[in-house]
Amino acid sequence: MTVAPATTAREEVGRLYRSRLSKGRATLGEMFGGHVEVASEGAWVTTADGGRFLNCGGYGVFLTGARHPTVLRYVTEQLHSHPVATRLFLEPQAALAADALVSVAPPGLERVHFAGSGAEAVETAIKVARTQGRTRLIAMESCYHGKTMGALSLTGKEVFQNPFRPLLPDITHVPYGDTAPLAEALAAAPGEACVFVEPVQGEAGVVIPPPGYLREVERLCREHGALLVLDEIQTGMGRLGSWWGADAEDVRPDLLLVGKGLSGGVVPVSAVLSTPEAFSVFDRDPYLHTSTFSGAPLATAAARGALAAIQEDELVDRTRVLGDEILNVLGRIVRAHYGSAVREVRGRGLLLGVEFAEPGAAGDLLIELIEHGVVANHSLNSHLVLRLTPPAVLTRGDLDYLYEALDRACRAQSARYGR
Repeated sequence: MTVAPATTAREEVGRLYRSRLSKGRATLGEMFGGHVEVASEGAWVTTADGGRFLNCGGYGVFLTGARHPTVLRYVTEQLHSHPVATRLFLEPQAALAADALVSVAPPGLERVHFAGSGAEAVETAIKVARTQGRTRLIAMESCYHGKTMGALSLTGKEVFQNPFRPLLPDITHVPYGDTAPLAEALAAAPGEACVFVEPVQGEAGVVIPPPGYLREVERLCREHGALLVLDEIQTGMGRLGSWWGADAEDVRPDLLLVGKGLSGGVVPVSAVLSTPEAFSVFDRDPYLHTSTFSGAPLATAAARGALAAIQEDELVDRTRVLGDEILNVLGRIVRAHYGSAVREVRGRGLLLGVEFAEPGAAGDLLIELIEHGVVANHSLNSHLVLRLTPPAVLTRGDLDYLYEALDRACRAQSARYGR
């Protein structure tokens, strides 16, 4: 097979995106340099023209880096034996993955339903709530729970919702980090509500609630007979420097949603962990909520590999240590160049955000970082925030590269936005 030159590959891929996928997506790719990614390993992505980029983006997927050898071992063994199941017989990978996930979950979460994406996990949680008579859903302003119809109904961003109205009824949004409006909403629907909350709001721009907030949310749910769903699709699996955001305040939800890092960066997979009580109707009827590829052996092997890699390499502790260092250096660099144009640099673990004072600065720095060999992310629900979700496998050399690239990128933009 003859490999086309990099320029041809770039032009051809761009043409196919524009003619077969999405013109808008093609334009977005061009805005970010028109790069065509073809390989990845650890913290690095390689493009068709041989360029290498330090991946501090990926929307929280790559805590273990790309193609972690432990994850690959689990997936490769399954690929060569039995990647997709009949769904009539029992199959060991799903059972073993569920047991491994429960072993690191908050106490009381003993049932697992596997799905293919974070949004599917949210949909499952909505249906579990319905089986328990909780038909009124409460979510937080600026939250992000996905873009399928049920998940989109919860997601607090009208620009994503408006083209698809009407959405699900009986949904209330209350301010994040403030429990008084939540208490009022719960009091209006005793025994009928289900609350969805993120331990840290990632897509809202790495918004960290005040201490004790999650614990008070849990208390209010118990007081008013509401189900509590913690959406840890982005924050879980060690991303915050603890296995779960729930751990920081010893919160025990009725359901916990897992995704992104559960894939090990290899095969997409998500999960809903539930108490037996909340899961009781699904327990009795296995056909009530099904999907052809739910719990597929290849995907659950990846989940097992991700859990094993995080434990073997002690990545939860490493995330906490790396996060503290990067947050400190990141803050020093951006403030030195931008001054008062930066409102805040914040983060927990390896979920980090830089909030700017004026529109355009976050997007321009994102593009500038790509020019200097670093991939970061924008925040879907906040155009003012540049977000970094680096892997926990960064070496000292990787960190030095990151800091130098940040310094050069910020210097390049400081004349436009800085002091």
